[in-house]
Amino acid sequence: MQLSTLDWSIIAAFFIVSLIVGIFVSRKAGSSSTEFFLSGRNMPWWLLGVSMVATTFSADTPNLVTDIVRKNGVSGNWVWWAFLLTGMLTVFVYSKLWRRSGLLTDLEFYEIRYGGKNAAFLRGFRALYLGVFFNVMIMATVCLAAMKIGGVMLGLSPYQTLLIASVVTVLYSMMGGLRGVIITDFIQFSLAMAGTVWAAVYLVDLPQVGGLTNLLAKPEVASLTNFLPDFSDTESLIPLLIIPLAVQWWSVWYPGAEPGGGGYIAQRMLAAKNEQHAMGATLLFNIAHYALRPWPWIIIALCSVVVFPTLDSIQAAFPNVAASIINDDLAYPAMLTFLPAGLLGLVIASLAAAFMSTISTHLNWGSSYVVNDFYQRFIKPQATEQELVMVGRVSTIVLMVLAALFALVLTNALQAFNILMQVGAGTGLIFILRWFWWRINAWTEISGMVISFIVAIVLEVIAPNLVPANFKLVVGVGITTIGWLTVTFLTQPESEATLRGFAKHVNPTVGWKNYRSNEVTAVGNLPLQILGMFLGCVVVYTALFAMGSFVYGNTSLALVLGGTSVLCTVGLSRLWKRF
Repeated sequence: MQLSTLDWSIIAAFFIVSLIVGIFVSRKAGSSSTEFFLSGRNMPWWLLGVSMVATTFSADTPNLVTDIVRKNGVSGNWVWWAFLLTGMLTVFVYSKLWRRSGLLTDLEFYEIRYGGKNAAFLRGFRALYLGVFFNVMIMATVCLAAMKIGGVMLGLSPYQTLLIASVVTVLYSMMGGLRGVIITDFIQFSLAMAGTVWAAVYLVDLPQVGGLTNLLAKPEVASLTNFLPDFSDTESLIPLLIIPLAVQWWSVWYPGAEPGGGGYIAQRMLAAKNEQHAMGATLLFNIAHYALRPWPWIIIALCSVVVFPTLDSIQAAFPNVAASIINDDLAYPAMLTFLPAGLLGLVIASLAAAFMSTISTHLNWGSSYVVNDFYQRFIKPQATEQELVMVGRVSTIVLMVLAALFALVLTNALQAFNILMQVGAGTGLIFILRWFWWRINAWTEISGMVISFIVAIVLEVIAPNLVPANFKLVVGVGITTIGWLTVTFLTQPESEATLRGFAKHVNPTVGWKNYRSNEVTAVGNLPLQILGMFLGCVVVYTALFAMGSFVYGNTSLALVLGGTSVLCTVGLSRLWKRF
């Protein structure tokens, strides 16, 4: 594609602004590890909430949604929409607990909840397992999307794309720490949403598409527009709706949707001014992530079904793109090639923003694990604050290099999504219960992590046809859950001193009656929190499908769903005052 001077000016301006932010906050970010990784624990809820949603708005997310819609229709998105249940559970039950813990990273949790060498091993191992291995895999999927976008829209080779996209991101992430990441996230999310919405409006009016009404009337598109799978088709219903809602949301560890909170979501909660700001940030995140963002991507995906009906049509349109990466997810950047000058530059800048917001967060988050939970904890406990910041900056570079190398062997976003889901299958319930069930110990988490990984390797690599694809997740959850429960009851619980220390430190809502001091009462009301979770889910789901009904031209249903969302919002706001 040929970009105009206006396009290049918009793209260049965006990169310059991102670098300026990193430079502007670099001195403060470098003053201590707490500043570098938690921005001084003084961030407001609205900025943290936008940062969370900007991080999950990565360059690969529109590609993933397009892949899902083209393969399984709009209802296929339940594989990630179901994670709203996890998100709302975090809002009303876990966000205050995380902020109350006062930790630097969520991995420090292991040495206040568990005791002895097992807890230390768990913390150190997961620092590398999550901070390096898992983190690199996640960033690689984002890099893969950037490679596809660069190849289709700019004619760049994968190596050129990775080099250009990574350098600026690494520079401002190294300089600005979490504060720089959060501020640029706000700018990047605004740009990304503006570009996505404008692109959807323009592309639906292409002559090949003929407007929204004409698009939805096409048989090949109409068959993909249902909010729910066909209930008579169990082959689709089970994997697309039943398993996500019945099993997946509570049982699977997935970045950004960890049961009980964790990862960079926990990092944002730990960076909040107080418990109320942590709670507000996660609520804003879940509303924006699930209700506000999906429909522009879905509209573009449906347009792509008309313009590029098959993979062969994509390959024919872009003969210079390697055949190994031609897949349905490539249809999203392929559609963006129809954008005019100016809008094209804005959209490319918005995709760069999506890439940078995700990568910068994962670099800072992964680096915090390497520095705080491995280097300082096991290598050099007496390291100075300046040394810790230096190690954090070096590890930022190393993580980016590893992610870029791994991206070169992936082929599509959905492939990586499924691998990550399978590896985390069965461990989610541990992360939910460990705050409330004293019997869970370090061996519980170690066994769950090991078993889920082995099961994933067997089902995805060694014997991929051993279990039908639709039931791999359920089998993985079942084996892993039975395994860690067995290990839990065969091993000794944590010492009474450890359990009493945890109850005093965090003061969870329920489950610690025998380990609290007589003068300490539990903080919170679990039934009220579960009610808040339920209302929050209704608010978001009805808003999501109200927007979809409006897009489909079903005004009456849109009004009913929108009204329901408003009424539940009023109820939730009144309930909010009681938390």
